[in-house]
Amino acid sequence: MSPRLGSPRLHLRLTDSTNDRAKALATAGAPHGTLVTAAEQSAGHGRQGRSWVAPPGEALLMSVVLRDPPSLLPLAAAVAVADAVGPEARIKWPNDILVEGEKVSGILVEARLQEGWAVLGIGVNVAVSEFPPELAGIARSLGGAPADVEPFLATLLAALDARLTAPSTEILDAWRTRDALRGSTVTWAGGTGTAAGIDGTGRLVIELPAGGTTSVDAGEVHLGTRGPGA
Repeated sequence: MSPRLGSPRLHLRLTDSTNDRAKALATAGAPHGTLVTAAEQSAGHGRQGRSWVAPPGEALLMSVVLRDPPSLLPLAAAVAVADAVGPEARIKWPNDILVEGEKVSGILVEARLQEGWAVLGIGVNVAVSEFPPELAGIARSLGGAPADVEPFLATLLAALDARLTAPSTEILDAWRTRDALRGSTVTWAGGTGTAAGIDGTGRLVIELPAGGTTSVDAGEVHLGTRGPGA
């Protein structure tokens, strides 16, 4: 059995990025399960270079070192976060977690597979009391108190322990039951189509206007402004 996630743990009052700290630890040989958490980040980042900002102590900011990560790591992580958030959570492909259409959590995976490791970064708005105007209607909080961040972390680590070792078919099925994007308009270099779930490798399946489907990877597609996941 692999070591439990979350040990050893480095908790910081302030850091630039928990992912950057965890990557440095992974490069230095940190064991599987090593966890970095912070009360505040000065340069937190998400997918495609986006920033992640939260008031001190009001969000879960964590990154965990994973040795020999599973092939469906981004999807498995999304399912685990949704498990921790609750039955109302939905997943916007590939791995944003939504409640009532608004983002409560983001996930960033950074890996050096040739070295056999990945860093899984997760931010969750557990108790964020106020968002900047530009995030109005886009982001939301779980409505907890700052004291709820640590208990939520424990719940999430248990969910990750279970999901990261689950069979791929189980992860795909669980992800599909929480799909928030299905039916939405999406665009990519090849044109415009309708999100139609995921394939067996976690790629987004798009129904084409002229018939048939295609599959794309994260980073190739942009979300349209219509549909349930827009």
